[in-house]
Amino acid sequence: MSGGDTHARSAPSAHPGMAAAQGPVAPSSPEQVNPFPESLPLFPLAESVLQVWRGAYNSGLFPQLLASTPQPRSNGAVPSEATKRDQNLKRGNWGNQIEFVLTSVGYAVGLGNVWRFPYLCYRNGGGAFMFPYFIMLIFCGIPLFFMELSFGQFASQGCLGVWRISPMFKGVGYGMMVVSTYIGIYYNVVICIAFYYFFSSMTPVLPWAYCNNPWNTPDCAGVLDASNITNGSRNPALPGNLSHVLNHSLQRTSPSEEYWRLYVLKLSDDIGNFGEVRLPLLGCLGVSWVVVFLCLIRGVKSSGKVVYFTATFPYVVLTILFVRGVTLEGAFTGIMYYVTPQWDKILEAKVWGDAASQIFYSLGCAWGGLITMASYNKFHNNCYRDSVIISITNCATSVYAGFVIFSILGFMANHLGVDVSRVADHGPGLAFVAYPEALTLLPISPLWSLLFFFMLILLGLGTQFCLLETLVTAIVDEVGNEWILQKKTYVTLGVAVAGFLLGIPLTSQAGIYWLLLMDNYAASFSLVVISCIMCVSIMYIYGHRNYFQDIQMMLGFPPPLFFQICWRFVSPAIIFFILIFTVIQYQPITYNHYQYPGWAVAIGFLMALSSVICIPLYALVQLCRTEGDTLLQRLKNATKPSRDWGPALLEHRTGRYAPTIPPSPEDGLEVQPLHPDKAQIPMVGSNGSSRLQDSRI
Repeated sequence: MSGGDTHARSAPSAHPGMAAAQGPVAPSSPEQVNPFPESLPLFPLAESVLQVWRGAYNSGLFPQLLASTPQPRSNGAVPSEATKRDQNLKRGNWGNQIEFVLTSVGYAVGLGNVWRFPYLCYRNGGGAFMFPYFIMLIFCGIPLFFMELSFGQFASQGCLGVWRISPMFKGVGYGMMVVSTYIGIYYNVVICIAFYYFFSSMTPVLPWAYCNNPWNTPDCAGVLDASNITNGSRNPALPGNLSHVLNHSLQRTSPSEEYWRLYVLKLSDDIGNFGEVRLPLLGCLGVSWVVVFLCLIRGVKSSGKVVYFTATFPYVVLTILFVRGVTLEGAFTGIMYYVTPQWDKILEAKVWGDAASQIFYSLGCAWGGLITMASYNKFHNNCYRDSVIISITNCATSVYAGFVIFSILGFMANHLGVDVSRVADHGPGLAFVAYPEALTLLPISPLWSLLFFFMLILLGLGTQFCLLETLVTAIVDEVGNEWILQKKTYVTLGVAVAGFLLGIPLTSQAGIYWLLLMDNYAASFSLVVISCIMCVSIMYIYGHRNYFQDIQMMLGFPPPLFFQICWRFVSPAIIFFILIFTVIQYQPITYNHYQYPGWAVAIGFLMALSSVICIPLYALVQLCRTEGDTLLQRLKNATKPSRDWGPALLEHRTGRYAPTIPPSPEDGLEVQPLHPDKAQIPMVGSNGSSRLQDSRI
């Protein structure tokens, strides 16, 4: 075992026999646990990135945030032990801490960082948008991230099992599963389109570079056709200056747009007109699901190794594209358009609403993935430090990606002689239309196209790994018997096959309509509602004092006062503000000039409600199943923690979680009887949660 994974602590007094059998125990080391050990199986391309992380960590670049706190407890290992006491052999753990950090970074950093944040930034005041963005990160993003990581790590359970903390709210976990299912279905379709473009880029000339293809229309005007018009269907009398054509022809469509709409999608005229399934996209969808399954075939043991590449290589590609972009003519104009502050916009509520929404959605809060990934941590891992590192890395990636995107778009706008706003876009329009068209202007354009779409594939896979693992972990934890633990690979295969089959309609000619419908409704305001209820149930139903004591028991120090205030008051208020903002700013969904029909919008709302409705439905079922003579008594019994709530391993169940009966010999642990002068008497608090209190006999 690597020395960076563990350090010693004093043996608990409850197990004197164990201490005697294993020899003297080293005292607690004051040194901080290093999650970036020197001896790691690194991919060569990831070596440089990880070297920076390791150096930053060792130099103290990641101090404790906003408060000086004691060091966390060790993970329970003793140097002389052959195996770690903190290892969850039944469920499994991450191989080392950097695997968890990289997986969480890959989960949080997704396609939205590249195709949504830069657009939001320039639309909401450029550099001025950074101010509300980082304010929301500090007061909402990092606290919620820390809450979900600590929640999953303490119980070592997925998004369903953690609700032993208050069984009545288990519907929140089911809501997270529904949301992750929707996102997992359409997210892999986006990855499959990126695969398609990646394969299409393996050619000397990009297929969307010119207007001389069979699928092009007479209105096509490519940036490379300005001086040499090769499309015989176009009027040769048109001026050769493309900027003049752009300014005087409202019907101009780019070859990349026609390639996307008429060749890749063969887009139908209505969401109800499915047409045919696009077989090339279907094949790429199969490839993407096979890749995801193979990377998760052994759960976190296999995905933890893959993320050394998938989580770090996008930064290598971003850096390559950034260096190339800033050397182009017009790049500075694009970057200034991106960052120039418009301070008057800070007074607009919409800017603050966009900042809060982007922080909330980009970090993956309320998806269930953060709880799931943290559940494979060792019990005493410093998830507080991890939450700060991952959240800041996610937001810094968004800002960095904006420089990359707008340097290229500025070059394109300069080439066309138009304003940057004419070529700036977001969503699929940026990833599959605007940016590919800009890449055609670069020398050796197929190379840059390969790099860009490979980066999109890796960004998508990092998120998709966690979405699939969330569903699989929830199913396995819920069943919980030895058979399903041994057959977890088959559960993963079943979920992957189901995801592939449900994604087939999205590869039809109307697929992009349904994809955007799911993106806009399935994971929008429902996430806000789920997150708000989670905050309230933990802080006010289970009790904030109980939760703070749990964190102190796990980390060795309570959460800093700043986080205590945010969890109880600030973060729920911001979440409620996001919900109100989402409702007030609601506009019916459109795609380009296509207006979605009413029945399609109704389906979108049903998808959104399908995750939220799990919460009251399960609460009603739980109330009916709970014992009690009155409704109030049933309510108290349904909301108080179940008997098996607490740390998963017996060695960590100390204090108020100490077992009341001696463990069986198979547990391999000795338990010292209580002090004869003391007994642990269970007490029920005002919030319905049970506590244990020392009392003199």
